[in-house]
Amino acid sequence: MHLVVHADQRQFSVRDSGSKLNGSGWTEQAVDNRLAAEPAGLAIVTARSDLVESSVTLTPGPPPVLVAAEHVVEADLPVPSGKLVISGPADYPSQERFFSVLPGLYRARVSYVPAGPPATEWNEHEFGEHFRYVVEMWPTSAPSEVKVLRQGATVWDG
Repeated sequence: MHLVVHADQRQFSVRDSGSKLNGSGWTEQAVDNRLAAEPAGLAIVTARSDLVESSVTLTPGPPPVLVAAEHVVEADLPVPSGKLVISGPADYPSQERFFSVLPGLYRARVSYVPAGPPATEWNEHEFGEHFRYVVEMWPTSAPSEVKVLRQGATVWDG
């Protein structure tokens, strides 16, 4: 599923539809990892507080790491309801995007792929690079820690 998300406050979330993020995943390490993992879902750090391109793909197992990705990080994503929601922090419920999966625990890999502006209106006055945030998920049975597979620049200008 390809989508454009309003990453207000330089983030968007991928979470179970029956849960809300509470901010407990925001640590100094989470900022460096570009991913705040919570029991309810994931907050993905973006380079811009703007409309950003993303995609969500369900795979049977861990896919190869994308060669073009500048930064790659993985974390567990519990989806007990079987309904995943993708949204920005300022989105109204009508703006949320839903993705159905089998209920269970997933491993989610977020790859930051350099890109041009999205093919929609975006705020040219916002600062920050454009990336496509590729989220790949697969079922897992054993919980794991957050793992950075490729570390991009730890600080973006802004």
